[in-house]
Amino acid sequence: MPADIHVFPCRSDNIGVLVRDAASGACAAIDAPEEAAVRRALAETGWRLTHILVTHKHPDHVEGIPGLKRETGATVIGPAAEAAAIPDIDRRVAEGDVVEVGVLRGEVIATPGHTLGHIAYWFARERALFAGDTLFALGCGRLFEGTPADMWATLEKLAALPDDTRLYCGHEYTLANAHFALAADPDNAALAKRAADIEARRARGELTVPSLLGEEKATNPFLRAREQALAAAVNLAGRPAAEVFAALRTWKDRF
Repeated sequence: MPADIHVFPCRSDNIGVLVRDAASGACAAIDAPEEAAVRRALAETGWRLTHILVTHKHPDHVEGIPGLKRETGATVIGPAAEAAAIPDIDRRVAEGDVVEVGVLRGEVIATPGHTLGHIAYWFARERALFAGDTLFALGCGRLFEGTPADMWATLEKLAALPDDTRLYCGHEYTLANAHFALAADPDNAALAKRAADIEARRARGELTVPSLLGEEKATNPFLRAREQALAAAVNLAGRPAAEVFAALRTWKDRF
């Protein structure tokens, strides 16, 4: 029986996600950006929270944990490297560990860059990647702690996952990311088509998450640093992809 996945807005631009094993009723929140929003989503779906899977320590991903933990007794699982900053953590995990939500099994992937201890959760059977603030639809996270080399290695690791993987990211930044992507990669026809669709969806008030990883590989400039067009856009033709990525990230920071 497949997983049920519910996506909903939190705070001003966070994305909340609930993942439920229909067979057992076990249900995980990916991060807890806002207690009230998660509680509303649980009420709307009728699901019972049993787990909180934390991607990283930033307040806008963990602030809802204490209240949800008190109310539901959910097991809080998060990155071992950032455990001291994650309230009420019950289990510390790292690269290669497996988390279980009922019969659903997710592999922990170390994804340093946005923060050094950041992790993602890859549910292979469900083809679902919960990437937090590492890989966004048409973007990637700011480098608050890691180096460009750290983040580029992380993005290459995620890009190796199957194209039909659904990417669930931590924020609804897609429209702003599309504007930058078009500036960096203006001759990309697939990107132009996708950007127009995003404009229309956001005008209707729709969320743009999840996206497909195959779409990201074709249109996300931060996954395309090996492409000549992106290297030329930052005047680094012939240079290593990690350097091109670093220049793109610096450009996006001030875009």
